[in-house]
Amino acid sequence: MKPWLQLMFFPCVFLIWHAEAEFFTSIGQMTDLIYAEKDLVQSLQEYIRAEEKKLSQIKSWAEKMDVLTSKSASDPEGYLAHPVNAYKLVKRLNTDWLELENLVLQDTTNGFIANLTIQRQFFPTEEDETGAAKALMRLQDTYKLDPETLSRGNLPGTKYRSSLTVGDCFGMGKTAYNDGDYYHTVLWMEQALKQHDEGEDTTVSKVEILDYLSYAVFQFGDLHRAMELTRRLISLDSTHERAGSNLRYFEKLLEKEREEKEKENSVNKTVTSTEAVVQSGAYERPLDYLPERDIYEALCRGEGVKMTPRRQKRLFCRYHDGNRNPHLLIAPFKEEDEWDSPHIVRYYDVMSDEEIEKIKQLAKPRLARATVRDPKTGVLTVASYRVSKSSWLEEDDDPVVAKVNQRMQQITGLTVKTAELLQVANYGMGGQYEPHFDFSRRPFDSTLKSEGNRLATFLNYMSDVEAGGATVFPDFGAAIWPKKGTAVFWYNLFRSGEGDYRTRHAACPVLVGCKWVSNKWFHERGNEFLRPCGRTEVD
Repeated sequence: MKPWLQLMFFPCVFLIWHAEAEFFTSIGQMTDLIYAEKDLVQSLQEYIRAEEKKLSQIKSWAEKMDVLTSKSASDPEGYLAHPVNAYKLVKRLNTDWLELENLVLQDTTNGFIANLTIQRQFFPTEEDETGAAKALMRLQDTYKLDPETLSRGNLPGTKYRSSLTVGDCFGMGKTAYNDGDYYHTVLWMEQALKQHDEGEDTTVSKVEILDYLSYAVFQFGDLHRAMELTRRLISLDSTHERAGSNLRYFEKLLEKEREEKEKENSVNKTVTSTEAVVQSGAYERPLDYLPERDIYEALCRGEGVKMTPRRQKRLFCRYHDGNRNPHLLIAPFKEEDEWDSPHIVRYYDVMSDEEIEKIKQLAKPRLARATVRDPKTGVLTVASYRVSKSSWLEEDDDPVVAKVNQRMQQITGLTVKTAELLQVANYGMGGQYEPHFDFSRRPFDSTLKSEGNRLATFLNYMSDVEAGGATVFPDFGAAIWPKKGTAVFWYNLFRSGEGDYRTRHAACPVLVGCKWVSNKWFHERGNEFLRPCGRTEVD
């Protein structure tokens, strides 16, 4: 791919094929790819063994014929004087060499190619590779990881360490470039160049890397560095189709800039500030659509949590019997306050390991890309700010589903008759759900009339997460970390039925690990007397 075509600074447009697979959105389903790849390796090894056997036979024949022809060629007439030798020569050339030809032409690839063809239909797509690359960039931004850290695989809690090659870093940069993301293009092309300069063996040339890097740097208005990189490119390939014209274009722009600044009598100041950018080579991450981005990502890193000593004193642990629910009197649940206002609690030992595995087993075949409702149209659609797969389980699917539903009803004191089905979600690479409300803010929502709004959220953590994956509340600065077998609960609505906008929350990107959760949304209908109205709008 060439980054500049026709006109000097017009990037190419690439088509991305969309597929239903979307492996990158679910680590749970990506495990199937491990077994598929293992099967392919076994098939490849069988092919290699067949080839080695064939080559061994050919080598044995060649060695035997080398000895024989050395003897016969030294005295052809004397050799052929023996009638048996004459017969065997004719036979070899008429029959034996033909058999050897058939052996050489024998195709041992059939089994491997057939298996590969079958497996290929289940392979990740271009969309998966792009999604996976963007996931790494999302982790890079959220957890403030430099490309070197990611490239070397220096992540906390990792059991199997892996690193990125020059080609991998170059691929990351190309993905960002194709998306018009020049910030990450610069970061990853610089990393590719750094590893290339260190002598790493690769098929990617420095010319290719510099081609992308110089253009991305130019997009930030850093003419000095763009010129520096372009000159380096020309020193490596003086015949490069665009580099010479690009360099002249840069020089013309720089000269024009200097002339304009001279008129304003500030040329010295301009040159100094521009050169400072060149020396640092650092560019600011562009702002995006999320107003609380910085707060949200800081909480994901465990920074900015507003847990003051005064607030800490208001948080307690207790045994919870569901307001003297007969089922919980003998075996109450351990309840811990996570936050005081709005009140968020965590329950321990809500689901056993056996129940969790059964729920995952039921959900995995049904996992589909999680959707969000378009706030303007109300239509369900996939979105980059929600990277996970989910499925919905009914009580008829298995007794364990009914058992878990009943337990949530006993703990909360709310009815599950009007609640939504049990939703099970598995987060993919850098899996996340950016800040959102659980309750509906759309008056046209059809379910509001029949079932009411989402009154409360009961969130089960079905796995531990080695790093990342917290549930955070940017409005009041809370961060809740996943613990397998526990659950957190909060009300989305005040007693008046008005939405509690403080409950806007997010699922942070999973840095290391595989995150499974399940949740139950309780609705207003049927709970009017179980959670009666308060005296004020914000009770």
